Amino acid sequence: MLAVSPSSGFTITLTNERATQRLAVDIAAVLKPGDLVALSGDLGAGKTAFARALIRHLAEDAAMEVPSPTFTLVQTYVLPRFTVVHADLYRVTHAGELAELGVDDAAENAVVLLEWPDRAADALPGDRLDISFTLAPHLGSNQRNAELVAHGAFVPRLERMVAIRQFLADEGLADAQRSHLQGDASTRAYERVAQEGRKLVLMNAPRRPDGPAVRGGLPYSAIAHLAEDVKPFVAMARALRDRGLSAPQVHAANLNEGLLLLEDLGREAVVEGDPPGPIEERYAAAVDVLVEIHRQQVAFTLPVTPGVEHRLPPYDIEAFLIEAELLLDWYLPHRGLTLTNAARNDFTTLWRDALAHAETMPPTWVLRDYHSPNLLWLPEREGIKRVGLLDFQDALVGPAPYDLVSLLQDARVDVPDPMEIALLGRYVKGRLSIDPDFATTAFVQLYVTLGAQRATKILGIFARLDRRDGKPQYLRHMPRIWRYLRRALIHPAMNDLKAWYDAHVSPPQ
Repeated sequence: MLAVSPSSGFTITLTNERATQRLAVDIAAVLKPGDLVALSGDLGAGKTAFARALIRHLAEDAAMEVPSPTFTLVQTYVLPRFTVVHADLYRVTHAGELAELGVDDAAENAVVLLEWPDRAADALPGDRLDISFTLAPHLGSNQRNAELVAHGAFVPRLERMVAIRQFLADEGLADAQRSHLQGDASTRAYERVAQEGRKLVLMNAPRRPDGPAVRGGLPYSAIAHLAEDVKPFVAMARALRDRGLSAPQVHAANLNEGLLLLEDLGREAVVEGDPPGPIEERYAAAVDVLVEIHRQQVAFTLPVTPGVEHRLPPYDIEAFLIEAELLLDWYLPHRGLTLTNAARNDFTTLWRDALAHAETMPPTWVLRDYHSPNLLWLPEREGIKRVGLLDFQDALVGPAPYDLVSLLQDARVDVPDPMEIALLGRYVKGRLSIDPDFATTAFVQLYVTLGAQRATKILGIFARLDRRDGKPQYLRHMPRIWRYLRRALIHPAMNDLKAWYDAHVSPPQ
């Protein structure tokens, strides 16, 4: 039973322990570090039972010991997604004791579950989720009501939780097992959903809000042609499958909410080891996938649903430039460097000249994020179908070398130079076998140019992920990206840009 308020909350009846666990899973899907969940209710109303279910789900351990913090006051759990602080204020007499318990210090980088929050009502943040548990003996001896009320920035996330819950219920998956999947650097989130042998992946991709205008009244996302909703993903998934490739089948979609249920392509990667390294056979198959895509005539407009189409944007010069300028806007400040307006203008002019020949190459589909985190290995399939494709919603129509650069100059994996050269040769040989007039020299020169552009962009993106999004883990990849950049800049065609980088850019520390 679900009663939704149009403002900020809803009430649910928890008929048994499984219903409590399901609510915990629902809420876990929308939590992030810094959140506070206030749990109130009388003794025995179910506060600790809910907290235990939430912590066990986040720990991926249904038998994990999660004692009540009534006597210890605070219990801390370092879990795969984030740290959880479980605090009980029943014996706290004033809000100042929160600091003494260390709850204030932990709150910024952890999720805090706070029982008896009324003991510190004046200290509660404006952005939070309140859950009030009450016994419902008129419904049954073990039944409870849970009233959820979101405050401030938590309101849209609670609404999102309700939408996901309803979407799964509509697809007969209300009681499915759900487990968090490590996502990418975007705002999308993923879960594995399993029920009675049915295995799917839930993509939670809310519509991307427009950022501030950066040029010509347009935000960065519009200039770079980033997908604003899930329609491009649905269109590309179908188009790739129609070409005999292993993109996930879309089993269900709520296009307005940005929710998809996808075929689960498994867990087997195209890399192995720690740190991960490429498996050459699998990278070779991934190269063959690109040969297959690039040999076919491209379609610019793709069907989404009956009556709805998606037109692939062009990977034009303005998109390439706005990406490259991430270096100026994020990486240089990260390194404590500044630019004059003249130097910035020189950068744009040099890149515009260097990329001019990108528009002369026959256009093809550019999946744009074609690298190891978005490729899966499907050994039970044959040929190019062994490569599972993910994360192509930002696909464009543009120059063929870009995706090959993404694969062979992987931002997160060291591809040995001999392997890169051999696989580049494999691609060229594959294209020549189809078209003896394939322009090898022009392709390789553009491969080098786009390698420098992509490395420039990624240095900016990783700096932005650290400074703006609080994700410093991407900084460890910067030395690898810097090596790609410096290697590309030594090509004779890049001499002028190399001189600019030598004068204005320093390597990552």
